[in-house]
Amino acid sequence: MAHTGPTSNSFISQRLKLHYVDWGNRDAPPLLLIHGGRDHCRNWDWVAEKLRDRYHIIAPDLRGHGDSAWAPDGHYPMEGFVYDLAQLIHQLDLGPVDIVSHSMGGNIALRYTGLYPANVRKLVAIEGLGPSPTVLQERAATPFPEHFRQWIADKRQAAGRTPRRYATLEDALARMMSENAYLTEEQARHLTIHGISRNEDGSWSWKFDNYLNVWPFHDMPQSDIEALWNAITCPTLLLYGADSWASNPEKDGRLRHFRNARVIEFENAGHWLHHDQFERFMSTLDDFL
Repeated sequence: MAHTGPTSNSFISQRLKLHYVDWGNRDAPPLLLIHGGRDHCRNWDWVAEKLRDRYHIIAPDLRGHGDSAWAPDGHYPMEGFVYDLAQLIHQLDLGPVDIVSHSMGGNIALRYTGLYPANVRKLVAIEGLGPSPTVLQERAATPFPEHFRQWIADKRQAAGRTPRRYATLEDALARMMSENAYLTEEQARHLTIHGISRNEDGSWSWKFDNYLNVWPFHDMPQSDIEALWNAITCPTLLLYGADSWASNPEKDGRLRHFRNARVIEFENAGHWLHHDQFERFMSTLDDFL
């Protein structure tokens, strides 16, 4: 029988209706695929196709992303995302689960795993540790009230912006390709088709909430985040692209906060290394899982 694509489902988290896709194979061990910021769950389709025979794969759209509801107040703190993940795992009774995550999704998954170590069997985070120690130091140089005022100004500006409209799907595709030079046209088209929706006037806009562009100015203290990393007991794989802007935790010292993690760096790959070096990513993932 030829495989069909995933089925769409939803769950409720803090009054928000959130979307996820289910790739079937219910009796297999559960595997969660968690996308990054301004992305969507169908970003994982290539990975899911390869692993669906061995796992019961679930890929959520984070709040404000894909086909999930937007936060009514346009505010997206990290604890909201962590709650949503906890709610998904709890509602579907998935624990213990394997998790593969990217960027902001990695940040969310790492925090969840530190909170509920027994619920995660194995964890992969692609560039998921958040801002580097250097960036955090630079931020700390700005007084807190100044950060707060800037955040208010940025939110106000975001409120006045209308989502960008593209006359054609091809225009949006060109934008997608300019954002990541490593993508093939086929990859970019797939990501665009699933990441965009049509407006009433026939134009196209990205599905994610524009308010996501204004990141909350306040997060947990870094020492608390590091304590969560240290509470993770399962085998953990931290993947980095050699050509990415993200800082490698083996080189910047953050790896010391983990008990059971190793770092692998991918040559000729940027922030989306699971697209940029797909074959190598899949063989690395296979070995690890």
